Amino acid sequence: MLNSFTPHQIDYIKLWYLVQHSLSSFYKLEQYFGSVAAAVQPEHLLAWSEVRVHANHQQRAKEYLSQSGQQAFENVLKQLQQHCDFILTLDDPNYPNQLRPYANKTPILFGQGNAQALLQAQIAIVGSRKASPHGRQVAYDFAYYLSEQGFFINSGLAQGIDEAAHQGALAHRRTIAVMGTGLDSTYPSAHHTLRQQIVERGGAVITEFLPHTKPLQQNFPRRNRLVSGLSLGVIVAEASLNSGSLITAKCAAEQGKLIFAIPGHIYSEFHQGCHQLIREGAILVDHPEQVLEDLALPTQWQYQQQNIDQLSSDSTLPSSKMNAQTGESNTTIPDTATSPQPIHKIVTQIPEHLLALYHQLDWVGQSIDHLAQQLDLEIAVLTAYLMELELMGLAMQQSGLYLRCRPHK
Repeated sequence: MLNSFTPHQIDYIKLWYLVQHSLSSFYKLEQYFGSVAAAVQPEHLLAWSEVRVHANHQQRAKEYLSQSGQQAFENVLKQLQQHCDFILTLDDPNYPNQLRPYANKTPILFGQGNAQALLQAQIAIVGSRKASPHGRQVAYDFAYYLSEQGFFINSGLAQGIDEAAHQGALAHRRTIAVMGTGLDSTYPSAHHTLRQQIVERGGAVITEFLPHTKPLQQNFPRRNRLVSGLSLGVIVAEASLNSGSLITAKCAAEQGKLIFAIPGHIYSEFHQGCHQLIREGAILVDHPEQVLEDLALPTQWQYQQQNIDQLSSDSTLPSSKMNAQTGESNTTIPDTATSPQPIHKIVTQIPEHLLALYHQLDWVGQSIDHLAQQLDLEIAVLTAYLMELELMGLAMQQSGLYLRCRPHK
């Protein structure tokens, strides 16, 4: 529960409240008046008619100047104070960097639980609400495995696939729920306990919607763009042709994210949406390890954005910078046509934080659990370090085991 709001947060909440969650009006007013604070100044509220925003927003701005209008807003603030653990505005340093590149990013997030979870590497798992027992099991298994490897699993708290994904990731205390309502309610109501578990076990529940926002149909496509935007990639575990999870996949495609689809029986209506995605270019996966392989570069980019040890700037080493909007890698690939570098030269080029891991690796291969135990590292950190070594050409993965390899000049 929040003890108080900063004046800056109140300005953001007020403008978001007056424009009724309209992204276009929020940013238009901010740009016209020069700042969010200026847009909600009493003398400027009557000038909203000069800006091309909806007449309803102009009317709400006028009504806010009345005593009843201000009292209604105070009630919203009380609700937020009661239900929020944190509020992140767009210029807050803890606002998720993953969302910043997009024109339709939300200017404010309301949340419960661990705000730092939003800054971690995330994978979305989505699918049908009316999932088959097989689909629920697959979603649970993928979430369990990927969260064990250090990823947070992000989904929409809906019935079916979303629920199974959250439950699988709860085993490792790494899941995030994005809601299509305000924090004062849970939709569906049957997931109230699941929501509490997410908050209590190190995860987060977030929304861009203010209290008293009902679960309207149009809110869920908006919610879906946040699910995909926060994530490095989206896994569609099971979906019929009319599943709302295909909207999430569409959002992911527009954002330049990787889309994974899990196939099923060709006669099963539960899987027709996944099969359609595969025909359209989604990556077919039947094991979560395949997701990790394809996400190696995006994951490396995200860890770099969190300032977890930059790669060596030595020009002989590959750089691993990734465009956050396009997902295109600028990684330099070692030339395999030339001879290997001497071991002593390789070691001098390895960043200090990777040396212990490089020396622990051998030419046969070790599991990530064994490496974590030997080096006393958390799985999330170890995964990041292994990916750095892979990008530098100093390690590789075969059959689930990590081994040392010698790069070329």
